[in-house]
Amino acid sequence: MTGAQLARVRWGVRGALSLGVATSVAANVLHADPNPISQAIAAWPPLALLLTVELISRVPVQQRRLAAVRLAATASIAGIAAWVSYWHMAGVAARYGEAGAAPYLIPLSVDGLVVVASVCLVELAGRLADLTRQPDTGPAIASEVPQPVADTTTDNASDTPPDRPVRPARKRSAATAVARMRTRHPDMPAREIARRLGVTDRTVRRHLSAAA
Repeated sequence: MTGAQLARVRWGVRGALSLGVATSVAANVLHADPNPISQAIAAWPPLALLLTVELISRVPVQQRRLAAVRLAATASIAGIAAWVSYWHMAGVAARYGEAGAAPYLIPLSVDGLVVVASVCLVELAGRLADLTRQPDTGPAIASEVPQPVADTTTDNASDTPPDRPVRPARKRSAATAVARMRTRHPDMPAREIARRLGVTDRTVRRHLSAAA
């Protein structure tokens, strides 16, 4: 998937996570005593989980130790939020007519949605970070840049016919370089290919369309 597609999927995952958290907050508020302090305390655990997931999905960490610490903290916050929200939602479901095992199963569907959406959001953030990371521009990349075709008409006009086309040779060289970059990096955006080859986005898209 391209970076644009992953970004669109991430917005959908954020919507699912927000829906699960909103449901949990509503159940916690309904189960709390009818005063602002009790309702604010009951609404805090799922909101804390939402903020924590957003932080770990947006802020990169370079050290593994710090990454492990924040993952452990996130798991703890998720456990607290799930425990508190489970009993609040079970009480609300029983109060509003659910009987049998339903009051105890409905909270699991909400908590499961929150957990799955949180994991997907963190995974998508890692994929997008890999796509946007600056590539290495070492000798291996330099070898892929098409070398300009020398114009010999000014040096030795007698060896080169006046009507000899020079531009098509450069087009073939650029097309080859674009095809090679696409083969080696199938998920790389056209803009990044153009930047690395030193050509315009329009040129890269034209060659990619012709190859397709």
